[in-house]
Amino acid sequence: MEKEKVIHSSFWVNFFNSPTEEADLKNSLKSIPIFNELTKRDLTSLISIIHNRTFVAGEMIFHQGDPGIGLYLIREGEVEIKRSNSFGVESILAVFSPGDFFGELALVDGEKRSASAVAKTACKISVIFKPDLDEFIEKYPRKGIKILTGISNILALRLRTVNEDFFNLQYNIPQQKGNEDGINN
Repeated sequence: MEKEKVIHSSFWVNFFNSPTEEADLKNSLKSIPIFNELTKRDLTSLISIIHNRTFVAGEMIFHQGDPGIGLYLIREGEVEIKRSNSFGVESILAVFSPGDFFGELALVDGEKRSASAVAKTACKISVIFKPDLDEFIEKYPRKGIKILTGISNILALRLRTVNEDFFNLQYNIPQQKGNEDGINN
């Protein structure tokens, strides 16, 4: 009888482990404006589609130009959001820490990423993938309406912030100090 050959490849590693620390995750989700209208029961249902992943310092979470596939919630660590211009010059747009989230546009349009996300430190991140959320919304339309309303509110707030920043830059008005993403987490 032939002995099986074992091949180890990172391709087959399950990077996205099952959800852990449910109470902590519920609190984290409740603090995100997208999900703050959900009840505890709604959050319990939502947790079933969340994947958890750890990243080492310097590891790419996603690259500018990648397809947008999900929303990321930082549980531990820091993440830098960077964008490169057409000359390859990279700028740091934001640094996010525990409780912050990014990538919510992917839940709406699934377009290419407008920036890269890099683990600045070792990180634990929870991810909601768009196909999973779409299925969740189809299965639970009332919960889905609450989530989509939350996403719309975030996008509207960010658009207002960008409009204000553009106006201030155009007329050389000093910017006020505050959270760089326009969200009060």
